[in-house]
Amino acid sequence: MTGSDPSLSAIMSERRQLINLAYRLLGSLADAEDVVQDTYARWYAMSGEEQDAIDNPAAWLTKVASRICLDLLRSARARRERYVGEWVPEPVPDQAEWLGDQPGGDPADRVTLDESVNMAFLVVLDAMTPAERVAFILHDVFRYPFPEVAEIVGRTPAACRQLASSARRRISTAQRPPAPTKQQAEIVRDFKAAWAAKDIQTLITLLDPDVVAIGDGGGVVTAAPHPVHGGTQVAQYFADLVDRGWGLVVLERTVNGQPGLVIQREGVTETVIAFDIADDRIKHIWAVRNPEKLRPWTT
Repeated sequence: MTGSDPSLSAIMSERRQLINLAYRLLGSLADAEDVVQDTYARWYAMSGEEQDAIDNPAAWLTKVASRICLDLLRSARARRERYVGEWVPEPVPDQAEWLGDQPGGDPADRVTLDESVNMAFLVVLDAMTPAERVAFILHDVFRYPFPEVAEIVGRTPAACRQLASSARRRISTAQRPPAPTKQQAEIVRDFKAAWAAKDIQTLITLLDPDVVAIGDGGGVVTAAPHPVHGGTQVAQYFADLVDRGWGLVVLERTVNGQPGLVIQREGVTETVIAFDIADDRIKHIWAVRNPEKLRPWTT
């Protein structure tokens, strides 16, 4: 087939939808890309007659991709046990900063940013059972009816409705309403300034007393081996980093749809920091340093 083949065009037009779905299910853009590639490989492994027999190719692609994701989520615990240090979902940039906008990039690989990809949301999703996560994302985020969700998850529609309801309760319990974006940006800007000045007292005022900071180096680069708890401890930890930051530039950027920070050395991104901000205070900080998770940020 050629690029002008209408059936090929229709199939490939689903790529971005599948990337968006798989990223929300897995929290990893690299894994999402692998899932989508595997999904298309299965489609093209079929004969033309088998393909023609499928009434709704888009639904078929979604079902296959979701089932692959479900299998990966079920094996994720074993994979996480082998992961070095803390695991944080892979951060994605704003559309204007996406590497796909560079020559040779594929816009279909971009993730659409909304409240379902902010870092705090993804972290809560990661604590769910695989079936909960798939049922919730397919129904509440992508609006698939429960009978279709049931076919993918292998449960009854009633059971999937219960799974999605359980997932909603987890989210409402774990998450407070985020601060308005403008307010978040101001707090992140103040944090950046106080951090650069090693102003521990100002940092403490910006941090919730129970704040938790988590670093993800994946064993590839250095990162805090364990979460840092408490406003004073987190403020001191970040202040201590300043002396090691020679040659680094800290930039305000959009991380998973919310204000965050990007740390670069000679134009190359080394760290992406996401924040969870509510009630005028920073509740969580996630610093992703694993280079394998920073591909969309690297120029």
